Amino acid sequence: MEYSPQDLLESLLAAETAVWEALVSGNAAADAGALDDGFLGVYPDGFSGKGTHVGQLAQGATVKTYAIDDPHVMSLGPDHALLAYRATYRRPGQTADEVMYVSSVWKRNRQGWINVFSQDTPAADDWTGP
Repeated sequence: MEYSPQDLLESLLAAETAVWEALVSGNAAADAGALDDGFLGVYPDGFSGKGTHVGQLAQGATVKTYAIDDPHVMSLGPDHALLAYRATYRRPGQTADEVMYVSSVWKRNRQGWINVFSQDTPAADDWTGP
């Protein structure tokens, strides 16, 4: 099935939002359901598999609020796509927002889209761009 760029963007934003909502609610089952068994995350503190990503919710929610801004989508073939965006979020117990840029690769299967890869890049406070 081919998606228009707008349909692809909307589908991936819905899938990505489901991951964020799992982090807000502390719902490990929802997080696990959104990630491929071979999921790889690349973060400032290293690599993460599905088990580590889901395991972070063992003590409950890891995010209090979030916003997804400036989303970009790129088709990587008939069943894969990349979603990149700017995320502003706040962790429970914190008073300041954090900002990062996220790139997520999604694979389409019979149930919908599943996350196979994600990389978070903290936003630099003083970066002004190229």
